Amino acid sequence: MHIWVDADACPAVIKEILFRAAERVSVPVTLVANQPLRIPRSRHVRMLQVARGFDVADNEIVARLQPGDLVITADIPLAAEVIGHGGHALNPRGEFYSADTIRSRLDVRDFMEALRASGVDTGGPATLHPRDRQAFANQLDRFLQRHLRERPPPPEDAP
Repeated sequence: MHIWVDADACPAVIKEILFRAAERVSVPVTLVANQPLRIPRSRHVRMLQVARGFDVADNEIVARLQPGDLVITADIPLAAEVIGHGGHALNPRGEFYSADTIRSRLDVRDFMEALRASGVDTGGPATLHPRDRQAFANQLDRFLQRHLRERPPPPEDAP
């Protein structure tokens, strides 16, 4: 299992939660972005810089995704692709996208995009509150606990 982060727009506080989780449970975390990002020195955390361009980071995540991997993203179309490829998608506010909910989320996104294209000011996303950070941390912990229970034990000759 690998955690992929759509990192260009991911809040710093969410990245910090992911860095701590990577160390705590020894899970690989890769931040994918079109600009260099600061990451901690860790054998579990790495940064993958991709070219600038529309959906370049998203496409790279999907290309590398394995079934069962977790992707952290607020990008609903990316979340839909992740789910379609057998992955899991969690947004920075602590909401898991699912096969049951992703269609309606895409519909709302498309509707809001149409409103913006017609000149309606729909505002931006709400500020990330402490309760959002806590919801994210709780969902991530639950997911990792489930994953750790399902992880096969290492071979007996492993160091």
